Amino acid sequence: MLIDFFFSLKAAKIPVSIKEFLMLLEGLHKQVIEPSMDDFYYFSRTALVKDEQHYDKFDQAFGAYFNGVQKKVDLKLDVPMDWLLDKLEREFTPEEKAQIEAMGGLEALMKRLEELIAQQEERHEGGNKWIGTGGTSPFGNGGFNPEGVRIGGKGGQRKAAKVWDARAYKDYDDGLELGTRNIKVALRRLRKFARQGGELELDLPDTIGSTARNAGWLDIKMVPERRNNVKVLMLLDVGGTMDDHIKRTEELFSASKAEFKHMEFYYFHNCVYDFLWKNNRRRHAERFPTWDVLRKYTPDTKLIFVGDATMSPYEILQAGGSVEYNNEEAGAVWLQRLTETFPKYVWLNPEPEALWSYRQSVSIVKQLMHTRMVPLTIEGLERGMRLLSK
Repeated sequence: MLIDFFFSLKAAKIPVSIKEFLMLLEGLHKQVIEPSMDDFYYFSRTALVKDEQHYDKFDQAFGAYFNGVQKKVDLKLDVPMDWLLDKLEREFTPEEKAQIEAMGGLEALMKRLEELIAQQEERHEGGNKWIGTGGTSPFGNGGFNPEGVRIGGKGGQRKAAKVWDARAYKDYDDGLELGTRNIKVALRRLRKFARQGGELELDLPDTIGSTARNAGWLDIKMVPERRNNVKVLMLLDVGGTMDDHIKRTEELFSASKAEFKHMEFYYFHNCVYDFLWKNNRRRHAERFPTWDVLRKYTPDTKLIFVGDATMSPYEILQAGGSVEYNNEEAGAVWLQRLTETFPKYVWLNPEPEALWSYRQSVSIVKQLMHTRMVPLTIEGLERGMRLLSK
């Protein structure tokens, strides 16, 4: 089973190696984790994934493999029941506990789950008895039992007693292979080459001229390599409604990393406030004050916002409007500071331009950007690069 799991990760283009796979097997042999699926998920991710940018691919490949195995899989709940019950009960609200008691109690529910895992030989869909999808069984995913145990996937009724597959915001993948070169071609409108840096390249015209002037003796001339010296600061909205635009945003992010050698990026959620972050899994522990970002980069830096600007107007216009914490100053204040510090700026919006007028928050952000908002399309990118080049 684990060999097939290894190959499924390779098929998902996650750079896992035999050495790391053997390390995983050695750890399991030495019983470094509790015999549970959650512990196996974290341990396998730690052993097999070398770079955090691949965590999201790993999550999807892990879920697809273990939810899609057709043969019987050994997922016995061979952990102490007292320990398991104590761990689960700490996560329940009083209302959830009352619902579980109405079904016979948590111990009976988990015991039934253990029995079903031991008996089930294949994946089930649409039933009311087995662990599967789309049915009314208390166990599984995508069904309609109001007090069930959800295993994997996305919740439908938002009433599962225990969610076993929670995902946080994911960093955009800067190594994505683009299906088209059009994005890169559009970005190349924002270029300003200069000869600088330590790396040298052959100056063929000067070498030919110098050799001719030197009576045919070879006289090689070198010059600093030409590089695009445009400096780009990209601020990326992540999470919430931006989940619908991950693919296009990743394509833009990947192309930008390849085209601009002097590019820095930070994440925000919905609107920019007094701090930004670079790693979504550590966004509460590793924060970068927006004041420091304003001071760090020179005014000739090109500022690119990427976001759908879809939120409550309160989040933009009012102090304390953030959905995550009590911000002291309104998001509009920070947007104004950023655009005043970096006069060359543009907002790329992945939402269709025809919908902008129906969303009040988009109109507000567009006004704050002095109409420098363009759609995240090839034509929109070309417009945006022209704005940044003026």
